[in-house]
Amino acid sequence: MSPQPQAAVGAPLSRVDGRLKVTGQARYAAEHDVEGTVHAVIVDASIGRGRITAIDLHKAEAQPGVLRVIHHGNAPRLPYKENKASNNPPGARLRVFQDDKVRFHGQPVAVVVATSLEAAQHAASLVDVEYDAEQPTTELGQGKPDKPTTYARGDVDAGLRTADVRLDLTYRLARNHHNAMEPHATIARWNGNHLTVWDKTQWIVGTQTELSTVFDVPLKSVRVISPFVGGGFGSGLRCWPHTVVAALAARVTRRPVKLVLSRKQQYFATGFRPEYEYRLRLGSDRRGRLTAMAHEMDHETSSYETFSEGVLDPGRMLYSTPNVSQAYRTVPLDVNTPIWMRGPGPATASYVIESALDELADRLGVDPIELRRRNEPDEDESSGLPWSTRRLRECCTVGAREFGWDRRSPEPRSRREGDWLIGMGMAAGVYHTARMPAEARVRLDADGTAVVETAASDMGPGTYTSQTQVAADALGLTIRTVTLKLGDSLYPQTPPHGGSMTMASVGSAVLDGCNKVRQQAVELAVADEDSPLYGVNADDVVVRGGRLHVQGDPARGETYRRLLARNDRTHIEADGSYAGAPATERHSLHAYNATFAEVAVDATLGLVRVRRVLGVYDAGRIISPELAESQAFGGMVGGIGQALLEHTVTDHRDGRIVNADLADYLLPVNADVPDLRAIYLDGEDREADPLGVKGLGEVVMVGVAPAIANAVFNATGRRNRRLPITAESLL
Repeated sequence: MSPQPQAAVGAPLSRVDGRLKVTGQARYAAEHDVEGTVHAVIVDASIGRGRITAIDLHKAEAQPGVLRVIHHGNAPRLPYKENKASNNPPGARLRVFQDDKVRFHGQPVAVVVATSLEAAQHAASLVDVEYDAEQPTTELGQGKPDKPTTYARGDVDAGLRTADVRLDLTYRLARNHHNAMEPHATIARWNGNHLTVWDKTQWIVGTQTELSTVFDVPLKSVRVISPFVGGGFGSGLRCWPHTVVAALAARVTRRPVKLVLSRKQQYFATGFRPEYEYRLRLGSDRRGRLTAMAHEMDHETSSYETFSEGVLDPGRMLYSTPNVSQAYRTVPLDVNTPIWMRGPGPATASYVIESALDELADRLGVDPIELRRRNEPDEDESSGLPWSTRRLRECCTVGAREFGWDRRSPEPRSRREGDWLIGMGMAAGVYHTARMPAEARVRLDADGTAVVETAASDMGPGTYTSQTQVAADALGLTIRTVTLKLGDSLYPQTPPHGGSMTMASVGSAVLDGCNKVRQQAVELAVADEDSPLYGVNADDVVVRGGRLHVQGDPARGETYRRLLARNDRTHIEADGSYAGAPATERHSLHAYNATFAEVAVDATLGLVRVRRVLGVYDAGRIISPELAESQAFGGMVGGIGQALLEHTVTDHRDGRIVNADLADYLLPVNADVPDLRAIYLDGEDREADPLGVKGLGEVVMVGVAPAIANAVFNATGRRNRRLPITAESLL
């Protein structure tokens, strides 16, 4: 079959949904106009552990406009059937208003439903809850760890014992919260036994299955609508209790209910990147060849669910190491359940591994890039599989050249500009290429336009645009003649919108459906005696600009419109699918980066200013350069936050989060964002998926924090093994 012309994929196009967003026409979860909607406000537990002994509702229920106050004493019993098709971690998920137990500070203990938001907010402040409080355990060092997940190859003890150089380092990483621009929100409406929710979610199907099992209604009786998501970073990858609260309130009041979490509630009503303590012992010979690495990782989880993430992968395969051991332990605490946050697992592991390698390079007097080259593996040593593509060396080489790495002084604290100490650092990053089964429906109409439907989400990376580009080229249409419809459970099913899997998974399903539709049209034309393409080999026909023609002979052909009209066809339709990763992989598939950072540190005040960041990426085929740039810059900004600013502070006396707002939880603002640059190595990975993509959204953040930390050391001569790096730690 002749290859289709590629006019849209790879072109620097503006977002197809950009006008809707900048003009306010894009509807987010709380903005849908549902007739008869009333408002719900959750009452949060003011203790960190214990039981509810009494709830006084008199003042709240007496307020004008209040319809109901629902709590464990009057709420209907919910089935909460087992849900195997979800992102719920192992354990017993929080069952709203089903008992009197308080498991963490901020847990929903009641919900007020009123005819106005103001009435609901005021009444919620009047609900008087009494508790039998217990002392919560919220410090990582105070909890009792679960049994570890372990991994080992070789003999680590011998590898460390015989090493010429040994390091024993412990790193601590603070809890981070997602803080997306759009708060989590749900509108829920029942029509008999049918539930419709407009929800902020990164997984339409996951929310649908959760609500189906919680209320024990058929899956087809639950419809989830989420066409636009105002940022997520992982916070919408599961259905949280507040969505169940909204649906429960709607069922009790028999009215559509809107529930929007306050900014404060985002800190305990949804998940977070957990706090870590990560010990790394490593050994090397005098040339810097690693002989052994021993990883011991502890992180917080809730007392009722065991959340884990892919923190083990980089330590197993990023560098050639004959002897490796890993022990990964979750620590149950009186907190709500964590969730994945951008670069989950590898962003944490890379900070530790890449910081430790920088320490080793300094100890040996070896350039950090050269040290990494000396430990480049020939294959994935954790699986024995060959790489699909691995161009980390090239990332480092290109990055060093473009960043001016040769101007870096290896001697810490040797470069100064007035009061500022200047330093440069680098780090490598890796993220696995995830693919899951996905479906799409494609329809080519008689007017020569096409519609593609799929239940994927778009939280900002540009799913609408990138999938439209794939569809346009596969159908041989222009961008303007393709309409993509997302975010509705009535559309074909897709995997979670996270883990850098959307382009590979959903994009491959869209490609398959569009190829089928185009092929149907071609076969119709070559079999049609009245077509200029009659009798032509179907494999020799391509489509460009909505016109089918013979490859190499553009004059011989006709348009989709003419073909379908002559054959009395209103449309051509096909379902596309992608099977996801095979049961047994033949290759090790990962995306890579090399990140370079330059910082300036005030020698007197300890203030850190990031002056520039460069990322070089081996991420396979780049579908949309404009979207890729947005993703890379966003990842760099997130990495700056992780390295220097973001830190959730807990009052361990009662489990209260002290800085649960955007004034005290510090995030990078314009003044914190320096000159950013991204470079993408040209290429593709056809072992990964039909599109040749490897995933970009996660890997762009992996490696940023250690690059900054290593630059801070180069500037100051001080090692910081705790994130975020604060001014006081540098004084």
